[in-house]
Amino acid sequence: MGQLWSAIEKGIADVSNFLWTYPLSIILILAGIFLTIRIKFFQFRFFGHVLHQTIGQIFKKTEQKGTITPFQAFTSALASTAGATNIVGVPIAISLGGPGALFWMWLVALIGMATKYSEILLGMKYREKNEKNIWVGGPQYYIKKALGWKWVSTAFAFFLMIELIPSTMVQSNSIATQTEGAFGWPVYITGAIMCAAIALVVFGGIKRIAKVTDKMVPGMVLIYLGICLYVIFANIDQLPNVFGLIFTHAFSPIAATGGFAGAGIAQALRWGVARGLYSNEAGLGTAPIAHAAAKTDHPSRQALWGIFSVFIDTIVICTISGLTVLVTGAWKEVSGENASNMINVAIGSEFGDAFGSSFISVFLLFFVITTIGILTFYGEKQAEYLFNLKAAKFMRIVYILSVFVGAIGGLKFVWQFLDLLLAFVLLANVVPLLFLHKEIAALTDDYINRVYKKRTKKKKIDLFYEEEDAS
Repeated sequence: MGQLWSAIEKGIADVSNFLWTYPLSIILILAGIFLTIRIKFFQFRFFGHVLHQTIGQIFKKTEQKGTITPFQAFTSALASTAGATNIVGVPIAISLGGPGALFWMWLVALIGMATKYSEILLGMKYREKNEKNIWVGGPQYYIKKALGWKWVSTAFAFFLMIELIPSTMVQSNSIATQTEGAFGWPVYITGAIMCAAIALVVFGGIKRIAKVTDKMVPGMVLIYLGICLYVIFANIDQLPNVFGLIFTHAFSPIAATGGFAGAGIAQALRWGVARGLYSNEAGLGTAPIAHAAAKTDHPSRQALWGIFSVFIDTIVICTISGLTVLVTGAWKEVSGENASNMINVAIGSEFGDAFGSSFISVFLLFFVITTIGILTFYGEKQAEYLFNLKAAKFMRIVYILSVFVGAIGGLKFVWQFLDLLLAFVLLANVVPLLFLHKEIAALTDDYINRVYKKRTKKKKIDLFYEEEDAS
């Protein structure tokens, strides 16, 4: 029986590696390039406008339709991406793919901005109100309403709902392992703490989740970046060599050095693309679920937050994490199963091992609580779409229990399906996006003509949603 399961595990791993090394990497990159062309390089041409309309409008009040503010929608979506994927995922990608993996993360992010913008744009266009008069949306809605592909929308919702179970388990296990090593806390204690904290958050719905994330996430990100930047500047003489490694080994193999086992181009591509996607979730269709509840006057205006979120998540946070482990040489010292501790070692090189381990453990704990909180919300919305509100409440309990099960290392065989399920979710979202490219382009042009050009000329702006209601 043991040999049979080992063969099954190997088979799943082989299929996942193949999918993420070639087919999915190519699909993601080509889809991002295609959408970038269709929106006429919008994320680059209007990046200044994006910054002004996102972080430049954080404290501006809006009376537009929605359940939460645009910034709360952004921090809620960011909560599912910022955290373990940035702190632990990047070092793992470097451990398995070498420094060149960081280059492929950047590439996926730059073109992924168009993908995330597009999915949020459609999510806002086709959102609707549920039984409780709360705005809901996401790929399942625009796939069904815009294309009429009910079976694809159902498949997306089902696979995402199931995928979030192992995803939650992996998240809780990573922090439980970290706190056990840093403070000696038994994993079941950490699991219980996380269950209680997450329950307090998610039982308040998207409004409570938004209130928690818009307070916690920005502060945690800034503190983390501050610590890492201190480490980078303390080793700034290593930066030229580090950037040389990144660009050189994105296109050429790197030999083993120190504790690093070496990696080829395929490994750099595979882990850079996969971890880049894990990091910013561009193409997975999760962000539109959170953004659908936002107050806004035009779908594109809220979709601008998608461009900014990919920038801050991958171009900023992941880059800082990667540079921290590279300039300190931690990527050569820690490898294999211990790769998740790489950032601890890097920070510990300047602040002491005890601080490095404790700092990362505490931050991961808070990050994971907010991450799992929004992942639970995502899962609930899929159950609500597939069944009803009662099913959504049932899945809420399932996700909370999976936090504890994952923390103690239970049902690890389920984790093997994570990459495979993510592949199904990705395909069920990206293919419809490509079929809806004309609508994405038209909505973007409408925003440029209706909002951007009129705003720069200080003319009255016609509101998108008011016109939609009037029609």
